[in-house]
Amino acid sequence: MRSNVVIWWLLSGFFLLCAVIYVGWGLAYYGGHIEWVGAVALLFTAFMAALIAFYVQLVHKGQHGVELPEDRLDADIDDGETEQGEFSPWSWWPLVLGSAVAVGAVSLATAHFLIPVAAGLLIVALFGWVYEYYRGNFAR
Repeated sequence: MRSNVVIWWLLSGFFLLCAVIYVGWGLAYYGGHIEWVGAVALLFTAFMAALIAFYVQLVHKGQHGVELPEDRLDADIDDGETEQGEFSPWSWWPLVLGSAVAVGAVSLATAHFLIPVAAGLLIVALFGWVYEYYRGNFAR
């Protein structure tokens, strides 16, 4: 975790340095005018990296500095083996949900009449994914 904190703070500093160089270069190139789009984008990128660094640092501090098995050199593969959650490798609903989002994105870009179709497919996919354990072979 400590290495992740350092990497994210370094990335934040790097993006901030890039923003300063970008603004300076833009001032020299455009004769005293700032190119705002790139400057703001680089500043926001530095800010987002700093937010991630701050969050990871808080999580590390909340764990009282305990290193994860991934960070220890003497750790075995089994040390990091924990419960990751419950997944359904046979489920087709994530594919239907992704298709609904893809149809929605394409309909926003080209054919607006497909938006209700995408919304209906999205609702069906969400209900199907949520309730897949309540019917059929896998009902509880």
